[in-house]
Amino acid sequence: MADGHEMGERAKFREMLEGTKEDWDIIVEHSKSFNKGLAKRVIDHLRLLDGDFGGFPVDRLEHSLQTATRAHRDGRDEEYVVCALLHDIGDTLGSYNHPDVAAAILKPFVSEANHWMVANHGAFQGYYFFHHIGLDRNLREHFKDSPHYEHCAQFCHLYDQAAFDPDYESEPLEFFVPMVERVFSRPVNSMYLKAMQE
Repeated sequence: MADGHEMGERAKFREMLEGTKEDWDIIVEHSKSFNKGLAKRVIDHLRLLDGDFGGFPVDRLEHSLQTATRAHRDGRDEEYVVCALLHDIGDTLGSYNHPDVAAAILKPFVSEANHWMVANHGAFQGYYFFHHIGLDRNLREHFKDSPHYEHCAQFCHLYDQAAFDPDYESEPLEFFVPMVERVFSRPVNSMYLKAMQE
């Protein structure tokens, strides 16, 4: 097949208005199989950050690995470590809103607090540099009433802003792959969850 995907049985409709339960049973079965490869696709996309320095002392992949390694060595749980690993995965496709991209990928699999942390880390990280580029370093204060404010501020202070050290010995990406696989195998927040359960 031209696009490289397995054909298998396919729905018969030309418009969703024509769809039948049988059509959607086929689609759901394909989705269940496809979803099992999500962790691998996420890791493959993270690899796109390799060699992309953007002027930083380390490339974006090393920054991600260093952030996750620091969180792991500090005893953070697996979900938190995966959030640390993937917090900047949106840099390639969401150059103007990378936290939103990462948060969207993680949302079905993580707690509200960790999702909020990833979604808002850009504003909180700005505390460390926004004043150097003509922006308001205290932008994070707009979120001061959130119950997750300290959670996000701590992530940025302990792990994100500290993860640009060219001499730091991070764990390799392969070290984190099983963690990503486990977190992405347990969706907890998705409108499709009931339909996808086996």
